[in-house]
Amino acid sequence: MAETDSSLRNYGPAAPHGPNMTGEHKASINVHEMSENERDIFKALILPNDSYNSDGQYWADMGIFKRAAFVNKVDSAEAKKELTSIGRMMKADPLSPVSYYAKNMVLPGAGLLLEGYVLFSIGNIKPLLQKSFPSCWAKSDDQKEQGITPICDSQWIYAIDYLEIVGIIVGQILVGVIGDWIGRRWGLIQDATIMFIGLLMLTAAWGVNQNGWVICYAWSLFFYGIGVGGEYPMTATSGMENAVGSGKISTQEDRLHRGRKVVSAFLMQGWGQFFNQVFLILLLLIFHHGSGNPPYSQVSAQWTYRISFAIPAVGTLWLVYYRTYKMRAASKQLAVAKKKASVTGYDTKSLKLAFSHFGFRILATAGSWFANDVFFYGNKLFQDEFIKVLSPNNKSVVVGWLWNLCNVCVSLVGYYLASFLIDNKLYGRKWMMIIGFFVDFILFTVPAFDFDYYSSAGIHSFQAMYFLSSFFNQFGPNCVTFITAAEVYPTSVRATAHGLSAAAGKAGALLAAVLYNYIDTQTKFYFVPWWGLAGAFITWLWMPDTTGLDLKEQERRWAYIREGREHEYHGVAVHPKHLSVWERLRGVGKHYDPQLDYDQKLHELRGEWEEAQARKVDEDLNESEDTGFSDDIDRYFTRTAPNSVRNEKVPLESTGDASS
Repeated sequence: MAETDSSLRNYGPAAPHGPNMTGEHKASINVHEMSENERDIFKALILPNDSYNSDGQYWADMGIFKRAAFVNKVDSAEAKKELTSIGRMMKADPLSPVSYYAKNMVLPGAGLLLEGYVLFSIGNIKPLLQKSFPSCWAKSDDQKEQGITPICDSQWIYAIDYLEIVGIIVGQILVGVIGDWIGRRWGLIQDATIMFIGLLMLTAAWGVNQNGWVICYAWSLFFYGIGVGGEYPMTATSGMENAVGSGKISTQEDRLHRGRKVVSAFLMQGWGQFFNQVFLILLLLIFHHGSGNPPYSQVSAQWTYRISFAIPAVGTLWLVYYRTYKMRAASKQLAVAKKKASVTGYDTKSLKLAFSHFGFRILATAGSWFANDVFFYGNKLFQDEFIKVLSPNNKSVVVGWLWNLCNVCVSLVGYYLASFLIDNKLYGRKWMMIIGFFVDFILFTVPAFDFDYYSSAGIHSFQAMYFLSSFFNQFGPNCVTFITAAEVYPTSVRATAHGLSAAAGKAGALLAAVLYNYIDTQTKFYFVPWWGLAGAFITWLWMPDTTGLDLKEQERRWAYIREGREHEYHGVAVHPKHLSVWERLRGVGKHYDPQLDYDQKLHELRGEWEEAQARKVDEDLNESEDTGFSDDIDRYFTRTAPNSVRNEKVPLESTGDASS
């Protein structure tokens, strides 16, 4: 066959201006050269200015002073933008910020608000039942001291706490798996339904005698606990994934405020405790003739007890409706992750890979949560002791309730401060948890080794340490364990991993609940502090720091791991800043390379664009149909489509985005 005339050569989009009469005419443009506007678009997409400076340098690669200046600049600009937005909202409608907060913070945490109300009601109502039904509910020592013959089995009284915690553990593991298998929405609906039925059981609990009532009450708590347990993985994962946009990389909201969004939902648990304590005080005053002082009649105790459970039942029934009809997109991110991995049911492959690649992360999230829950129960030790000294002849349950209300208010301050600082790149998750654990360790150690002094002459110092331990528990491990147990794992097994970690935490609570029944107060103070030290060490060694890390970047890394190409991933998810000390020692971060990562992202975007074009052809979509790419990106990829052998590598320097 005769050689094709050079004048008929296909130059594609770079066709020469006029016929190629000499055979030496060259293309007048470089089809791979980005225009200035295209460079800006790719820079905003691949190197967002809230994580990279104008030179394309990632914030964690900067020196300490340069990093501090960059972080403060970004945070200040974001704070100014948010305050301006609030000002505009208030100008248009003074109450609009309240409705915004309710929609974006309260509603995602409504389940935790309701379960926080009920779970803390269990402990708060117990002193009233002990004084109203002493022959059944009172402690064995008190019964002997008062010459009362017990009519209820003490083992069933103890079992109330045990079965509640066991139910929560079952729910955390079971619903965690269901949430990854069937979907977040189904898990959320199931939780609310179980909690509603459980509240009906608690409100109506009774028996042929008082011992039967205790048994019915204990098993009702077990059933309710299953729903409560499911709230942990479902609220954490759905709240976190709803902060992630549907764009090609991520949203600024995810990078700057993901932690705040999740903690704002979690802190509703604190408001649940607050409202429970307020309602109990009001109900007792209403049904006890306006007085909170003993003796308490069994009728007033019954009304206070049952109405206190009926109130959240109404809210939980509404929650069933809301999650069924108003949260239809709760499983969106999970569906996207499963589609990319070509998985329809439970992703067992990802679960196996998660244990093999992230085994020590599971140890970190589960171990730190275990240590924290031992502490959480230990905090109550302070309250009992200083009330005995400050009010030595006190017989009223209201005094204890009022001190507890003060403690809840202190805890709420810790919750909110945690939500404000958990996304700060200079402090963030890991430091918040380590410092919280360590401060609580000190606060428990001091009275442990001079208990006689602090429980008598030094009672006000003892009281101060009580409130400080509550503050640093919330402004520390209690909030951080909730979020890290979800975000350090891939989407496909996130609920399962969170459920397992939370279950380990409740195992710590179970250990404390059982052990505290058999050791004296002094021994308890010897036992508790060391869990703070253990929690700080576990966090430092095995916990990665995900502060400021793009959640979708973790999904990118997971895609490489799932395909057996972990060594080919070079992005910020393996930056030493975002790895644990253990992972760094194992060399996980050695493949981090900003230039190679930029090239990979550009290549991946091209692949996604080509898939979108293929779908348009296959589905016969109009040219105007949205493929998820801006017009500038679409034009660039169209112009540089590989219809000839060309090198599409675009160095960072050529885009004005040099990385150091």
